Amino acid sequence: MKRWSRLWAATAILAVVAAACSGGTTTVTDTGAGAVGPDVAPVTAVGDGEGEVNIVAWAGYIEEGAVDPNYDWVTQFEADTSCNVNVKTAGTSDEMVSLMQEGDFDLVTASGDASLRLIFGGTVQPVNLDLIPSYSTVDERLQDAPWHTVDTDGDGTAGHYGVPYQWGSNVLMYSTDAFKDVTPDSWSVVFEEQTLPDGETNAGRVQAYDGAIYIADAALYLKATKPSLGIDDPYALTRVQFDAALDLLRQQRTLVGRYWHDAFVQMDDFANGEAVASSSWPFQVNFVAGAGKRFKSVVPKEGATGWADTTMMHVDAPHPNCAYKWLEWSLNPKVQGDLAGWFGSVPAVPSACDGNDLLGAEGCVTNGIENFDQIEFWKTPQSDCFEPGAGKECVPYHEWVTNYVAVIGGR
Repeated sequence: MKRWSRLWAATAILAVVAAACSGGTTTVTDTGAGAVGPDVAPVTAVGDGEGEVNIVAWAGYIEEGAVDPNYDWVTQFEADTSCNVNVKTAGTSDEMVSLMQEGDFDLVTASGDASLRLIFGGTVQPVNLDLIPSYSTVDERLQDAPWHTVDTDGDGTAGHYGVPYQWGSNVLMYSTDAFKDVTPDSWSVVFEEQTLPDGETNAGRVQAYDGAIYIADAALYLKATKPSLGIDDPYALTRVQFDAALDLLRQQRTLVGRYWHDAFVQMDDFANGEAVASSSWPFQVNFVAGAGKRFKSVVPKEGATGWADTTMMHVDAPHPNCAYKWLEWSLNPKVQGDLAGWFGSVPAVPSACDGNDLLGAEGCVTNGIENFDQIEFWKTPQSDCFEPGAGKECVPYHEWVTNYVAVIGGR
């Protein structure tokens, strides 16, 4: 498996998206990303593979056993199909959208704040579920989820634009060196200056995600701590609510040692003691937890944002046969269970929770399979507040992008 460079300049990526995306995701007018539903002839049969498949994925999502030989769901696929797997790791949804718009890729593991942009931007194509026999094994809560099942031509029939992969919540990762025997129960440790249990300030020792969708994390914290703002959906913010979230993020900037998007850089920072608390993914927590058990995670009392990821196919996928072979392979219960055990996520295929040695008997419960309804899943903010025709007005995503770039830049 070939793995391309992990690290991109996040600010540049955000700027590209700001120029390309004018806002929402449920109508063409709102996205400003291009025509909906390109006239793509559906694939009716899977033929011989083309020799490779190129995938844009989150770090830790497609493993070949290089880090730990127990976690390898690529080698057998390559042997069975003669399709070599090439992976480009992305750090944010905006980066994924940008990479897919450039072309050359077959598939992307898109979260909900990217999937509709890709659909309405004409970047991905519908998938033929008849060619994915294992689709019937997918969690029923995900099979027709609105972030990948869309009526793009207005004929009353929604098409499927991908295959569910994994889901889970963002977590608060913390160092037990700094927090001692205290389990932090609030996101305040990354938003408010305070003295930690080790007697030192948190200033300079916390991190924040550098994707614009992180504004929703601030909004979720304000929903709990400042109910007078009236925040209901952290992705549907009025101007007043949005400005309050930005003010909180500007306050947080004085505490932030790094805005992270590269999971491996964040792990290095924690291992080196440069960071002691941050929003993170279960992948990083699992990866560094073995270092003397110095790192743990928690979902604070204010709740958490989260992700439900879908593997989607580029409209001009250069290797469609290998891509369809991967889509079917990705739903293999062992692949699903191994990935969940590695990443700390929840399988899209519930049967993967049973009998997987790497995930363990209680792995799916530990990773949050019972918390589906409590997670605020990522989605792209839009100007109509997700209520078309209701006359409501919210801050669209392109303003999230430009304003978060300004926050990171100290403005």
